[in-house]
Amino acid sequence: MSQYDFDLITIGGGSGGVRASRIAAGLGAKVAVVETDRLGGTCVLRGCVPKKLLVYGASFAGDFADAEGFGWTLDGAHHDWGKLIQAKRTELDRLAGVYQGLLDDAGVAVLQGRGVVVDAHSVEVAGKIWTAERILLAVGGAPYFPDIEGLAQYGITSNEALDLDARPEEIVILGGGYIAVELAGVFAGFGTKTHLVFRADKVLRGFDETMRSGLMQALENRGINLHPNTTPSKIDGKQVVLDNGTALKTDAVLGALGRRPNTAGLGLEDAGIRLAKNGAIIVDALGQTNQKSIYAIGDVTDRVNLTPVAIAEGQNFAERIYGGKTRDALNYAQIASAVFSQPPLASIGLTEADAAKAGEAVAIYESSFRPMKNTISGRDEKSMLKLIVRQADGVIIGAHMLGIDAPEIIQGIAIAMTAGATKADFDATIGIHPTTAEEFVTMRNSGRNSR
Repeated sequence: MSQYDFDLITIGGGSGGVRASRIAAGLGAKVAVVETDRLGGTCVLRGCVPKKLLVYGASFAGDFADAEGFGWTLDGAHHDWGKLIQAKRTELDRLAGVYQGLLDDAGVAVLQGRGVVVDAHSVEVAGKIWTAERILLAVGGAPYFPDIEGLAQYGITSNEALDLDARPEEIVILGGGYIAVELAGVFAGFGTKTHLVFRADKVLRGFDETMRSGLMQALENRGINLHPNTTPSKIDGKQVVLDNGTALKTDAVLGALGRRPNTAGLGLEDAGIRLAKNGAIIVDALGQTNQKSIYAIGDVTDRVNLTPVAIAEGQNFAERIYGGKTRDALNYAQIASAVFSQPPLASIGLTEADAAKAGEAVAIYESSFRPMKNTISGRDEKSMLKLIVRQADGVIIGAHMLGIDAPEIIQGIAIAMTAGATKADFDATIGIHPTTAEEFVTMRNSGRNSR
């Protein structure tokens, strides 16, 4: 008989924690998941899924406008925000049930309540101590507000923004990251007068400069009021005062100014687990903390904060520990990502600036054009594509796209890059015509060198 209640206790029932737990259980481990909310975590309940549903809804406004150029007349179109939010809630309920079913089918116990780490092998849940040979921390991250006067009192986070009972007529969104940009597109698409306030000169710091510039123009063309190089100094009820003296009247203030690892109140310091200054759990390449029986995956480690990464880390952990399989650490240097802005932006690998910083001698291939759809719709919006090619061997080390279907297209490019594709491989590929994606295999003569 084991000296512990479980072989594994996972704290956090999000995508990464559920994947790790059900794989471990399928490999014979006795597993429990601790969760305070419904199963599904940030991605399913407060992030990727509800956001994408709202992005889909908002995108119809652009489609309706474009349709006129193709001969359609749309009279009386209007949107029912409450109906959309209810449909979204119903879908999230369904998905939470799916996650519960996955754990039930795998034989995983679900312990409802806040999990607190007591020591290297003990977790307290709702006043009861449970023990396990190993503990996996998969509690994710949460929005936070910096110290701006009035923000904590009057502001909302992305959590609330995705579940508002009524759509605001005017909103001020603070931040220039992917959450701020995506939600700006959502509210503007539904007809809300939208202000985007950010301290940098462009949105999406860390993405390729060409794509950032293109998106700035597209956001403005879509009716979003941009306030670059600006920070809020005070929020006073329904007014946001900026550091340049501008006062913006608004119905809602959305603070999208960053997220932090959700480690407060978990008892980690008392259990001797090392944390970074921002509260992230410090782990080695395979997710192990300084307490050898305790591991962490996903956003709580603040490595690459993407749901598919957490899922891959969870599966890697379970198969290595309970399946006896040899698993190397994930390659965090080449992971595709997307911003579901309007239009969307997607990327994998190095940006041009990254390559220069790394001292890589590269050739840059770029294409910028008005998509065929826009030639008739009348929308003055371009698609932009870029490849970063290492000169030494012709291997593609970066790919970036802004425009319709960018995430779907970059996913295919990511497979090729993971397999080590070269520019010559792309050149030898016959494109599908007429598509935007074919531009990635027809960029022959636009190369320029950069270092």
